[in-house]
Amino acid sequence: MASKDENVRDFLATRRAKITPDVAGLPSLPGIRRVPGLRREEVAMLSGVSVDYYTRIEKGDLTGVSDDVLDSIARALRFTSDETGYLYDLARTARRPALARKRTKPARTVPQRVRLLMDAMPQTPVLAHNRCLDVVAANALGRALFSVVYDSPTRSSAATPPNMAAFVFLDPAAEDFYTDLDDAASACVRMLRVQAGATPHDKQLTGLIGELSTRSEDFRTRWAGHDVGRLRDGSKAIDHREVGHLDLGFEQLTIDSAPSIVLSAYIAEPASATAERLQLLAAWTTAPPTPSRLP
Repeated sequence: MASKDENVRDFLATRRAKITPDVAGLPSLPGIRRVPGLRREEVAMLSGVSVDYYTRIEKGDLTGVSDDVLDSIARALRFTSDETGYLYDLARTARRPALARKRTKPARTVPQRVRLLMDAMPQTPVLAHNRCLDVVAANALGRALFSVVYDSPTRSSAATPPNMAAFVFLDPAAEDFYTDLDDAASACVRMLRVQAGATPHDKQLTGLIGELSTRSEDFRTRWAGHDVGRLRDGSKAIDHREVGHLDLGFEQLTIDSAPSIVLSAYIAEPASATAERLQLLAAWTTAPPTPSRLP
């Protein structure tokens, strides 16, 4: 009997529910629709496969399914590039589960050259995190900017890297730190979904998802939505406990020498109030320590 993948089933079903006939370019037929979004029959027609074949795929059986069929389904359901990549990851795991266990796991350390690069940008907060959202390194200003994350009780010890998802979902301080906590939570879930598709057997990742699912109803609800997406750039508004409100842009940079590491660099608009506050934080961060006593 062919194995059934629940992630495939739930992912395709939730994506199908988000696409209306109008969006898909289908005529609206009279009568009451009993399902949100598209019916399986409609997805099959748009994909150029039989209803039985698509139904088998949506039930999680990807045995013998070609890349061309996956591409057709992705087009029919208007997938983003990240969603298409996730579907391919799920398909690779379903087809050859042994190879999925050998995929590169998220890095836990940062190469020395990358650390030097980060430190060479003292006026720009930079974090290095893996795709499980462990913050594995930061320059001085990055650590100062996210000091509340480093101080979070979600860290089991000082040697444990902070995890952004654990902070967002399990630490009440996140609500005061993020102006838009909902956006931060959604971004964490989408990125963890991408990683779960790429490395489904990573014990640390599955442990993190299990802990968040057990301790956070909000995470459970969002995880069940099967939303997928990488965060490449954007804006972030935070309320820093020392310098106040900051409106920051950010860019995420990948590292060829460490492909599972992402650098997040935060930028303020020149001559803005945020730039002044960030400059103040940088000055405090680089100030020499005050002597404990006079000579």
